[in-house]
Amino acid sequence: MSNKLFGTDGVRGLAGRKVSAPAAMRLAMATGIYFRSLDRQGTNRILVGKDTRRSGYMIENAIVSGLTAVGFDVIQIGPMPTPAVAFLTESMRCDAGIMISASHNPFYDNGIKFFDAEGNKLNRSVEERIEAIYENDEAIEAGQVTGKAIGKSKRIDDVIGRYIVHIKNSFPKHLALSNLRVVVDCANGAGYKVAPTILSELGADVVVLGNEPNGFNINEGCGAMHPEYLAKEVLRYRADVGVALDGDADRLVLVDERGEVVDGDKLMGVLAVYLKEQDRLQNHGMVATVMSNQALDDYLARHGITLYRSAVGDKNVVELMQEKGLNFGGEQSGHIIFSDFAKTGDGISSALQALAYLVSSGRKASEAFNAFELYPQKLVNLSVAKKRPLEEIDGLAELQEAIEGAGMRHLFRYSGTENLIRLLLEGENDRELERMMEEVEAFFRKELS
Repeated sequence: MSNKLFGTDGVRGLAGRKVSAPAAMRLAMATGIYFRSLDRQGTNRILVGKDTRRSGYMIENAIVSGLTAVGFDVIQIGPMPTPAVAFLTESMRCDAGIMISASHNPFYDNGIKFFDAEGNKLNRSVEERIEAIYENDEAIEAGQVTGKAIGKSKRIDDVIGRYIVHIKNSFPKHLALSNLRVVVDCANGAGYKVAPTILSELGADVVVLGNEPNGFNINEGCGAMHPEYLAKEVLRYRADVGVALDGDADRLVLVDERGEVVDGDKLMGVLAVYLKEQDRLQNHGMVATVMSNQALDDYLARHGITLYRSAVGDKNVVELMQEKGLNFGGEQSGHIIFSDFAKTGDGISSALQALAYLVSSGRKASEAFNAFELYPQKLVNLSVAKKRPLEEIDGLAELQEAIEGAGMRHLFRYSGTENLIRLLLEGENDRELERMMEEVEAFFRKELS
């Protein structure tokens, strides 16, 4: 693995290279050593789940070796959604949870996500401590145990029932899905058993796609990353709504009965208002990221709801929700968090809340999820010679003031993987937006070329 192990959501990269068996084993050792160092009375058990990638076998065995080598017992639960691992870690009183998944990435990537005993993703300071142990040969050597202290591992196949019951209980008892035909696309991923079962048991007429994983077809032309496939099938089966998950089932994309993808900001907006109307929206607020459309702010404000914005990443959304005492938030990309039911984005749980709203509204999906219009946006990716810190660019503050004075929203950020700066402007007037973007492009070309 590279010097910087953790990205925005755990460790992720090419399986067999960045996420190799030796690296996974060492990372598991470092993680076990960290959790052993905490001054708490634990159960000495760590839960391990995975998605459906072929490389999951390799990484899972390496992680089990690493954890047992430092004295932890391991519970392996096989292919399960990321939010299920978070829930079961807490439910089964484990000291930590590990999910092996690269989420929406292609099959040849894989990743490792971590949860604490309460089912929360690790914060950056904890990740840094694990990284420090990982890099320290002496700490890794000293952390390994011998004799009767070496851990054991067992596989449990029936925990899926616990998660199904938990998620079904999040659906309002006075409602049913018996009048809905739902097409669900499981992305050939971790939700391929759970999602169809839950929807069927709640009474829906379910058409299932992407439920034949072979180790290599996860996210391939299907799921939340390719909703066009779901849209076509919704029309073909004349369904009321379509539900698409990603590879680890923590993301949700909806398709209405017309085969149109429901915008993530519109979905979050109507769900926030739905929660408020039921007196279930804590502190009359929600969290979205800096990427969400300004029209979401304005729609929520009209309904007496405050929108708080976090950095990109569902972990950042959750942290701000906790800080503000809120129970709802998400990203326009489909990570939606109902913290009354899940500690992280949960595509299936979020789908049930959306379907509950749809049923109770008595309207078609194309009407129910289309409560407001988005403001026009213009995004330009500009090549740069060097990524100078934005705060060091003379004149940028004045340019931003001019943009805000014109009633527009802006977001300027460098790409994490390429020599690009992403320039986003958003406003109510297309022509003014075009004119301002020309000015912004000229400014950054002059300063960064």
